[in-house]
Amino acid sequence: MSKDMLGVAVRKLVTLPIQVLGVVCDLLEKLSDPKWVEATKKFLRKENPWVKYIVDLDTDPMIPDGWTIETHIKGGQFEFDPEQVMLYLDETQQDGGTIIGHELRKKLEGKVVYNANLLDFYLANPQFIPEEWKGRSISFWGTIYRYSSGNLYVRCLDWDGGRWEWYFHWLGGDFRGHDPVVVPASN
Repeated sequence: MSKDMLGVAVRKLVTLPIQVLGVVCDLLEKLSDPKWVEATKKFLRKENPWVKYIVDLDTDPMIPDGWTIETHIKGGQFEFDPEQVMLYLDETQQDGGTIIGHELRKKLEGKVVYNANLLDFYLANPQFIPEEWKGRSISFWGTIYRYSSGNLYVRCLDWDGGRWEWYFHWLGGDFRGHDPVVVPASN
């Protein structure tokens, strides 16, 4: 079948005007990148392959019943790019170590961290959640909540085995190697 497809492609190429061949050559080079393959498929289905997703990191986050906001670090209008999001582990969390959430909070001071609005974006757009995040509790430290009991929590993105959902992690508890923080890649 691949020989048949190659033959069809060559027959079509030889009939194209010379100025179009330059465009085709450029596209063929780009098709070695999987992002371009997906974008080309969308284009051929008459969908916009260059949709931009803007995450409003300035707006008030979702507040669960019985909770209040302790801190919410605003982050502007973030044009979502998965390449600009990475997971961070403090050195004490590496190699099987743990750190208490309150200590981790102090260590994160001065670092740029994403807030819970990005968590809610991921829940609304799970196609952007990397497969390798499964089995981890991904923390969004830019928003810290206070529960009615007075305890502080961060919301986390968790895979429950069938779908993504949010969970919470008490700052008085241990944060292990499977509890990374979401930060900008440029951090």
